[in-house]
Formats: sequence, structure tokens, C-alpha cells
Amino acid sequence: MTRTGTTTVAISGGGPAGIMLGLLLARAGIDVTVVEKHGDFLRDFRGDTVHPSTLRLLDELGLAGAIEQLPHRKVRAFELGTAEGPLVQADLGHLPGRYQYVAMVPQWDFLTLLVDHAKRYPGFQLLMNAEATETIEENGAVRGIRYTDQEGEHELRAVLTVSADGRHSRLREAAGMVPTERHVPMDVLWMRVERHSDDETGLYGRVGNGSMLVAFDRGSYWQVAYLIPKGGLEEIRSQPISVLQDRMLALLPELGETAVRSLDGWDRVAFLRVALNRLDRWYRPGYLCIGDAAHAMTPVGGVGINLAVQDAVATANLLADALYRAQADPDRFGKTLNPELLARVQRRRWMPTVGTQRLQQVLQDRVISRVLAASPDTPLDLPLMLRVVAGAPIVPRLVIRTLMLGLRPEHVHTPERPTAAH
Repeated sequence: MTRTGTTTVAISGGGPAGIMLGLLLARAGIDVTVVEKHGDFLRDFRGDTVHPSTLRLLDELGLAGAIEQLPHRKVRAFELGTAEGPLVQADLGHLPGRYQYVAMVPQWDFLTLLVDHAKRYPGFQLLMNAEATETIEENGAVRGIRYTDQEGEHELRAVLTVSADGRHSRLREAAGMVPTERHVPMDVLWMRVERHSDDETGLYGRVGNGSMLVAFDRGSYWQVAYLIPKGGLEEIRSQPISVLQDRMLALLPELGETAVRSLDGWDRVAFLRVALNRLDRWYRPGYLCIGDAAHAMTPVGGVGINLAVQDAVATANLLADALYRAQADPDRFGKTLNPELLARVQRRRWMPTVGTQRLQQVLQDRVISRVLAASPDTPLDLPLMLRVVAGAPIVPRLVIRTLMLGLRPEHVHTPERPTAAH
């Protein structure tokens, strides 16, 4: 069975970038359809760090109270050190504004909140269990998408098509756009470790020769990221799970012997293949990539979800008026939205994207790669950059401010208006 539908904006991907963009455009009176390949948002170890920059945007949308009602933990301080003690301690109290913390919100709850709010607007439609497979190409421009669901393949005609479907975007590949990969020295093992109510709270990073981990306070458990050298998965999995347990306890004994030993099999350890890349050009006529589809970030700083949201806000701010006008044109599906408008989105978000990626690269090359390359059998020799940062408290404050607020924070400028007649 094949259906042909129409919408003003077709968005592939129901993650933070896609849902936020759909919400903002529908709020501005524009018909928008988000196509999401999964049947729900329940996937573990997705980006859950909602930074002050994103909290402020939610406040501008009147959602501050709603986000506060979601189950979450507020991280107000960060500590980086060795098993012998802290090297860098920083709190977020120096940040401007009311949001001086990171909200650790399960991403499925965050996305559900945005969807529930978006459904208040008649122009918003979300198709679950529907995967965008290719772009519709006519006269040198993208005119929509083809997608599949349980009933078959369908067409969705659109004035603008947006890929917000992540670093492995199938639609981006179909559109012939390939990102340039940057070097990263590590991959990540993710796991949950039981946390007791009387344990310390916050976010802890620990370094040792040949190993590094970060533990996030999630209330009833610690979400632990254990860094391994790039391509080192098979080597560590060839060893007994007790080797990983021993290394974790040596780095952060506060996790607790019993809790760590309960990770009794590799099936309880998830793997994230870390990537750092970006498209040189984010758009083609009728088509735009944002979020991870335009630029994949590493987990350093937990910036991915927040940059994706910032991309969505910038896209809505720059395109909403033109899309609202195009929506009223009966010949809109045969015309091409001015590509210069799409270029403006890339220009607006290029500096914060490149700047943040370069900051991640510096931290990876000067700290993480040197920690992971050190032999566990030798005395701990901290990377020079880490020793310099430990002796200059202003440096981590500046880094944290950059990661928490972004290099170019966005604000919601789109109006709230009824759907245009069309």
C-alpha cells in the first residue's frame, strides 16, 4: 500500500533536534511532519545532559515548570581527579542566570514533554515506526521524502526536508552528503552501577594510567562512562569482566565493591563508538541537515543534545517566516525555497559547531589520549595540560562556561500564531 501526503516541512528523526524544530515550526503556524523510525523513545544511554542553555530555551517556551516535574537530578558541581584525590573542582554557581546546574533528564521523558507540547498545535504531526529511506528529487531539488512503515512505502511531499536523524543518517546518505571525519582517541563503555541514597552526589571524573571514567549521579544509580582506546573493544572483551571491575574500583572506590561486582557479564555493558565529524555543507536546494546529521560530537562535555537543540532554534528563527509565506502558495511543491536561507542556518551555527569540536579535540588530544596511552604498570604521570589546569582555577571555569552556555546561545524568536490558510 502506498500513500502520498503533503506537508510544509518534513523532518526525518524524532530526537532533540527534530522534535524541537517540529515544535517551534508548528507553534509558528507551519505544517510539519516528523518521521521517526522507532515506536517509542525508550533507548538507554542517549544524551541526558540538559545544559543551562537548553533549560533557558525551555523557559522561553513556558516549559520550565513542566521540565521541573520530570524525574531528574541537578548536577551543580564537577570534580576531576585521581584515586588519590581531586585535581579540579568546579561548581556551576558562577554561571549567569537562574540555571546554574545541569539537569540529568532521561531523554525519553524530555522528548515526550516536547511532543506533548507540540501536539497542542494543529500543524504538528509525528509518525512513529516510520523510517525515511530516500529523498524525492525533482528538477535539481529535494521535494520531500519516501518513508516506510508497516503498511509499505509512502511519499511525503514538502517545501523543505530536514535531516535530524543522527550521525548515521540514512536520508543524508541518500542525498549524497558525506561528513568529514575527525580523529578521536577513544570509544566508551556505558553501564549502570547501583547508587545508594547516602552516596556522594554530583559528577566525577577519574584518571589513571591507561584508564579514565566519568560517573554521573542519576539518583538510584550511577551512569558510568569508562573510556577505552579507539578500537580497543575486542581486547578488553577478551578479558574477564573482573578486569574492568578492578579498574573501575581502582579509579573510583566510592562506587562500591558490591555494586561494581554486580556487573557480572559483558551483556550489562553497552558500547558507544565515538565519532567526531561535520558536513562541509549542510544543505542542498530543498534540504537541510541539523544536529548530529550535520555534526557528530563526542561525549566530552555532554554537549550533543544541547547543540542539536540550538540548531533547531536557529533554523526556526531563520526560516519560519519564509515557510509560513510559502505555505499559502498553491504551487509551493513545484517551487524551491531560496537556498540562501538554508546557507544562513549553516553560517549561524558554523562557529559554535567548529569551536566546540575544536575544544573537544584539544581535551581529547592533550588529556584523554595521553591518559589512555600510558602503561598501567608505571607511576602515574599526569598530562601537562591537566597539571596546568589544576593549578589555574580560572581555566576550568572558562571551559565549563563555554560548554554549559555554548559559544553562540540561541533564543526563541519565532512567534506563536495560528496555522496559515492553504
